[in-house]
Amino acid sequence: MQAFSYVSARTLSEAADILAREGDQAKCLSGGTDLIVFLREGRRSAKVVVDVKGIPELNQLGYSPKEGLTIGAAVPLHRIYNDAHVIEHYPGLIDAATLIGGIAIQGRATLGGNVCTASPAGDSIPILIAYETTCIVASRNVTKAIPLEKFFVGPGRTVLQPGELLVALKLPPPKPNSGAAYLRFIPRNEMDIAVTSAGAMVVLDEDKRRFVGARLALGAVAPTPLFVPEAGAALTGQPVSDEAIEAAARAAQAAARPITDMRGSAEQRKHLSYVMTKRALLRAIERARGG
Repeated sequence: MQAFSYVSARTLSEAADILAREGDQAKCLSGGTDLIVFLREGRRSAKVVVDVKGIPELNQLGYSPKEGLTIGAAVPLHRIYNDAHVIEHYPGLIDAATLIGGIAIQGRATLGGNVCTASPAGDSIPILIAYETTCIVASRNVTKAIPLEKFFVGPGRTVLQPGELLVALKLPPPKPNSGAAYLRFIPRNEMDIAVTSAGAMVVLDEDKRRFVGARLALGAVAPTPLFVPEAGAALTGQPVSDEAIEAAARAAQAAARPITDMRGSAEQRKHLSYVMTKRALLRAIERARGG
């Protein structure tokens, strides 16, 4: 592994100062389950690794009916999927958080790290997009909010500029009669990378027979995690029916831009975009109806 300096930052300003000074040769470490591997393999380079786990703002995990859910960028997965508010209000997030690595990895890995790794197949990202997540990003003098679907610019690349770091993820409170789900297709039973994945969130009317709104995102079928507004538009205002779900799944399939690699062919991924969208929607509808 290449040599680098290690700094454990205790405040946002300290971390931002180091990141601004060192530019792209400074890397943030929250869980480190991706970063350390990347540095060892030469897929990333760094002169300074800034440990941000000790910064209070990055360790917050809280929910309110008015503000929704706040997840600090350094909160490990096990805290998230064991949190009573997450379990009650964001079951789709549980779907994803329990799939990332194994138990040992989940003791350190973070959603903030999963987002900043910016893998097109990142397990947390499609469902976070479906949940309308906003990224809170800070630098020396500025804090800004960025919709998660606009956070990615390419494989392993985000909109973060030198001197900026992800502080937290904010999810709005769930709407009445809403439900969400995340599903992926993998070659093995566990601890594998998605060939294709789908995150879906639906809102139904009071009778739970018509779609008021919906959001859907796909993983591993484009250079970045893929928000598919066309799929949501195909459902909005429509009765909950096989025909509406079929139209949304076809819209997702049409939006997918996969490649062929060792994990699967482009043709297979196109087909799976359709299949996983239908299954995620059906599970989200079931949850919206109280199932």
